[in-house]
Amino acid sequence: MLALSAAVAWLASRPLATAFLPDTPWDHLALATRLAVIAGGTAGLFALTRLGGTCLADARRLYALPDTRSSGATVRWYRYANPVGLVYNLGRHRHLLRQLIARDVAVRYRGSYLGVVWSMIMPLMMLAIYAFVFSVVFHARWAGSAETSRTDFALTLFAGLIAFTVFSECMNRAPTLVVASPNYVKRVIFPLEILPASVVGSALFHALVSAGVLAAGLLLARATLPWTFLLLPVAAIPLAALGLGLGWFLASMGVFVRDTAYVAGIATQMLFFLTPIFYPIDAVPGAFRTAMWLNPLTAVVDSVRCVTMWGRPPDWTVWTAVTAASGAACLLGYAWFMKTKAGFADVL
Repeated sequence: MLALSAAVAWLASRPLATAFLPDTPWDHLALATRLAVIAGGTAGLFALTRLGGTCLADARRLYALPDTRSSGATVRWYRYANPVGLVYNLGRHRHLLRQLIARDVAVRYRGSYLGVVWSMIMPLMMLAIYAFVFSVVFHARWAGSAETSRTDFALTLFAGLIAFTVFSECMNRAPTLVVASPNYVKRVIFPLEILPASVVGSALFHALVSAGVLAAGLLLARATLPWTFLLLPVAAIPLAALGLGLGWFLASMGVFVRDTAYVAGIATQMLFFLTPIFYPIDAVPGAFRTAMWLNPLTAVVDSVRCVTMWGRPPDWTVWTAVTAASGAACLLGYAWFMKTKAGFADVL
């Protein structure tokens, strides 16, 4: 009915002679194609609406259980892979999540005189060291940027470091999140799934501060900011989804396998040099460039640099593929965490 109504409305907006009396067979084909597109789009939208309603109803039934932790062993894993349910569950605990993020930021700088200013000083110090080593000692230059000065190289390097720092913080902190909070597991009924989400939120907050430093540096160096700087949150979507998925998975594995923290640290160090942070992807030999693109951080770092440094939007085809893969990793990591958290108390 919706498709028919849309088709009638479209026909009513067209001249009668064009709608019902096409001049040539090609006009017949064009008319049929337009009607098929309208009907297909309307039917797809209606199906998505019905599917979203079904997923929301299932999420309400699932998270209405009195103790999801003890009942998680009897729930089929694919119910936790419901994206609507994931958003619904985090939305239920949004106030607690906000408090955890604020506490995490405050605890990190508690007792220091400069406070949050350290979140700007530390990346700037590392930036100065890396810029000196790679641009002064090794005389590295960034191909494809607007300028080849040392300042431009340092800012390009800083943009990549912002993205990777979010990932590394999620990887390094996730394995010990649940282990370090045994009271949340044994003594109170606490939504443990928001712990990795709070780490991602804290990392994104510090990335936002660093992005402000990057914007200030661009204004000083170029006296202008590209309009694509506004697309930075869009470029960071796959990074946040990947951090959430790996955070949930590593937080669960860290309970059962304590070596997970060491493996995550080693993997982070390897990815630090296998991600094009200090060098452009074009500098990688062609035989290895395809393998480099299999690293999702490569596309994330490239997208961040595109919108902040080079004044162009990200490659939407690559961005869509990486976002879809990161979203799948996020759902699978969440489903794994929710399915296995019933056994945390037995191990701790």
